Amino acid sequence: MNENGSNGIRKTNAREGIEEYRLENGLKILLRPQHAAPVVAFMVLYRVGSRNEAVGHTGATHLLEHMMFKGTPRFNPERGTQIASVLRRIGANFNATTWYDRTNYFEAIPKDELEVIIELEADRMRNSLIRDEDRESERIVVRNELERGENEPLRMLDQLAWSTAFREHPYHHPTIGWRSDVECVPTARLREFYNTFYYPNNATAILAGDFETGNGLRLIAKHFGALAPSPASIPEVYTTEPPQEGERRFILRRAGELGLVMVSYRAPDARHPDSYPLSVLARILSEGVTTRLYQKIVDGGLAISIGSFVSQLRDPGLFQIYGVLNPGVEHARVEEIMRAELKSLQEEGVSEAELSRAKIKIEADIYYARDGALNTAFALGESESCVDWQWFLDYVPNILKVSGEDIRRVAAEYFKADSCTVGWFIPASRNGE
Repeated sequence: MNENGSNGIRKTNAREGIEEYRLENGLKILLRPQHAAPVVAFMVLYRVGSRNEAVGHTGATHLLEHMMFKGTPRFNPERGTQIASVLRRIGANFNATTWYDRTNYFEAIPKDELEVIIELEADRMRNSLIRDEDRESERIVVRNELERGENEPLRMLDQLAWSTAFREHPYHHPTIGWRSDVECVPTARLREFYNTFYYPNNATAILAGDFETGNGLRLIAKHFGALAPSPASIPEVYTTEPPQEGERRFILRRAGELGLVMVSYRAPDARHPDSYPLSVLARILSEGVTTRLYQKIVDGGLAISIGSFVSQLRDPGLFQIYGVLNPGVEHARVEEIMRAELKSLQEEGVSEAELSRAKIKIEADIYYARDGALNTAFALGESESCVDWQWFLDYVPNILKVSGEDIRRVAAEYFKADSCTVGWFIPASRNGE
């Protein structure tokens, strides 16, 4: 096999130690050799998440994530080759996750066991057993997960913020799904979903760590190469959220101890150049004890914690600020401070010292998060899900280019009252507040 395309593999790109290949069936392959430790990480990332769901089968991607561990005709409990057991026997660190834009399945293993996980992932890409009995058992597991989430006020406030800010785009739906869909979706509907999206031409295989390129490609071609691409085009998400035409507000009242405030603004997709200054702006607001909102709200005795972040997704998302209030603090007071600080950014901008601290912190955090084979696979996968793998390489350089004028400009562009969604969590014991 060579890079010119024998064995059905074609080299399509290379940059800064990362190589991209394609199989004839459309599978995208990313290789990132790292020889610091005798470990390899393998990930299959599918370009399907809750973004691809609709009413009636919300949560389908997440439920399928669970069911794809139940087995295939080759890997199953009846044969003594249950997926989890096989992976544990070879010392794998393994799991899967679902998010708005993607689902990933991953393993980190000793390098000598690489073929086992490649064979397993190729098998369950098209041969997973989607059975009624498995759906019932996993439905209970997912329902318990859903109920645990409902006991976390910040998680529920965030879920309501997205479902309030987005009314037409499927980011409206939580990744775990609406309860009635999780409870009632039929196995046939899950199987239809699986047979729509789980194909090599809708996936990226990512291999990072201590491996030889020729061997890695040979194993991927051996096990994935025979899989057929999807018989029909993968459905595209064509729904776009229209501009918000006025502030939206909601109150969540349920059992809890501390109040919460969350202020959200519509933000651009990850590909948009304004994503970078908004990321820096989020750090300036709340990342660390010297930041603006921390000093005014946490040091001011109004909250026990504060946070801000911008989503970086395939489609436009949200810029969010939240605070966990101290007992007796009025929600309106904290919201007022948050919004006043955003106005200050619009009018006065930021200092060079603030800007420099934020960029240095982002750079350090990004490189730390990419340390090791599995973390590299995760970072490449997230980049693939929202833009493509070159976003992984360009992210820090684009962050370092952000100027003070960029911060002022995006603050004025995105922090507008008409694109704001405000949520308060009021503990049930404080309903009379």
